[in-house]
Amino acid sequence: MISGAFMVPHPPLIIPEVGSGKEREIQSTIDAYHEVGAKVGDLRPETIILLSPHQVMYVDYFHISPGKRAEGDFGRFGADEVKLEVSYDTDFADKLCGMADDAGLPAGTLGERDRQLDHGTMVPLYFVNQYWREYRLVRVGLSGLPLTAHYELGRLIQETARLLGRNAVVIASGDLSHRLKEDGPYGYQKEGTEYDGRIMEAMGRGDFGELLEFPEEFCEKAGECGHRSFTVMAGALDRTKVDAKRLSYEGTFGVGYGICMYIPCGQDLSRNFREQYEEKVRRRVLELRRREDEYVQLARCAVEEYVRTGKKIQAPEGIPPEMRDRRAGVFVSIKKEGRLRGCIGTIHAVRLSIAEEIIENAVSAASCDPRFSAIKTEELDRLSISVDVLGDTEKIDSPGKLDVKRYGVVVTKGCRRGLLLPNLEGVDTVEEQIAIAKKKAGIGEHEKAGLERFEVVRHY
Repeated sequence: MISGAFMVPHPPLIIPEVGSGKEREIQSTIDAYHEVGAKVGDLRPETIILLSPHQVMYVDYFHISPGKRAEGDFGRFGADEVKLEVSYDTDFADKLCGMADDAGLPAGTLGERDRQLDHGTMVPLYFVNQYWREYRLVRVGLSGLPLTAHYELGRLIQETARLLGRNAVVIASGDLSHRLKEDGPYGYQKEGTEYDGRIMEAMGRGDFGELLEFPEEFCEKAGECGHRSFTVMAGALDRTKVDAKRLSYEGTFGVGYGICMYIPCGQDLSRNFREQYEEKVRRRVLELRRREDEYVQLARCAVEEYVRTGKKIQAPEGIPPEMRDRRAGVFVSIKKEGRLRGCIGTIHAVRLSIAEEIIENAVSAASCDPRFSAIKTEELDRLSISVDVLGDTEKIDSPGKLDVKRYGVVVTKGCRRGLLLPNLEGVDTVEEQIAIAKKKAGIGEHEKAGLERFEVVRHY
């Protein structure tokens, strides 16, 4: 069973040999960490499942550390004399991998790049080891998969502990925003303080459902690194009533450090947060579908038919004349739970009508976007779709003639060409717009590139 769970940060300078006295500026965090360590000592877990964002991370796979043991030190932070060694709970890891495989969740022990313990693992264990050492470790990395997948991994951790009869503790290692101060490691973003306030409020109450509602773009702007760890931990407490306790929060060095403790105290079937969230998503998509115009309806029909049967639809009778008779470049964007799931388009028309352009690009977005795996049938009721019909491109001689909300941009350098649509969530400045378009084209940030702008008509 899961007997306790803890949300903790991992600043290396909190280790005295690293901080050299500077750690005293976050004394509240140190005191809270000792409270966590003492509680772990009281719980006497056989197994600690530690979730770290600095463990190897893949886009579409959760890495679970293989082998019987591992070690690490703080040498890269100037304190190689501070060492840790752990024994892994191989039975737990094997069982978890098997359950993930049965559930169709991509997780396993393949793909290890570095056997050494990362600081996201070592900082929490530095404090735990002062109070309890008779445990074996399961070290789990995160992924680029949706938050719901992270929650599901946590639920499988919970089930693995139950089936093996393990007294287990989950430690979710992760800092909050890294953008709280201008002189901080990544400067200041207003989203940083907003994120920290919102996450500490939710986690202090044990309101884990709130974790799934954070937009991806908002988290990226906040510069957090722990959100996925916290979400896995939440899944490990699925359907569990918890005694939630907020221990500390500090942002002294421009990075948010938050510590919370959760002690299970019985079953609570109403705390099935993933199922509640997915039902909300389904209701949102149903509402979107009721309001979709003919352009989006056609794109959705094309996606659903191709995913279910592998066949492409023909443009139906009765579509508006402009879709049948006009030609234009078209982009089809597909999102799942607010995150991009596929986007393919054409800058200029390559087919005989807008309708044909929509069908081809919708199918490609669902099946051929190289950034994503092909969409599966079970995802269809959670997809939102938009269709952008592009106007003619117009060459411009300076970024000053762009407007991130009104105009899309095309950047060109030789045969390399990149496009970014206008009015995208999370893209607030022309500089960001151009930088992203350059990156997509493989054009260096400081390389000069030709600029074109275009307007779009966006259909939802």
